[in-house]
Amino acid sequence: MRLLLDTVTFIWAVGSPELLSKRARAALEEEETVREMSAVSLSEIAIKQAKRKLDLSKEAALQGAADLQVRVLPYTADHAYHLFDLPHHHADPFDRQIIAQALAEKIPVVTADEKFKLYKGVRVIW
Repeated sequence: MRLLLDTVTFIWAVGSPELLSKRARAALEEEETVREMSAVSLSEIAIKQAKRKLDLSKEAALQGAADLQVRVLPYTADHAYHLFDLPHHHADPFDRQIIAQALAEKIPVVTADEKFKLYKGVRVIW
């Protein structure tokens, strides 16, 4: 099964895995799970790190992705076109892009963010 980690899930999985729910941890630990994170998440991490709102370096993000065997899912025009049809349940532009990507790819999102569940068609694992 493919799973899309939202940004916070990736950050927690790298630095504080105890913050993940038991269900999220179990899903991520499944041997056949294909763990993915959006290129949008890398942008969000880089922007927040540059603004000193997050202490996660490029090297730590690279190492975390390698350790978790997470592949980076490119953000495409098809993903962006899904934004046109999204209701405005969530104000965070990074999360909206991840939601659009999950809908376009038809893959569940691993997130603690309750707002993701407001979007029809988004399957949330937490």
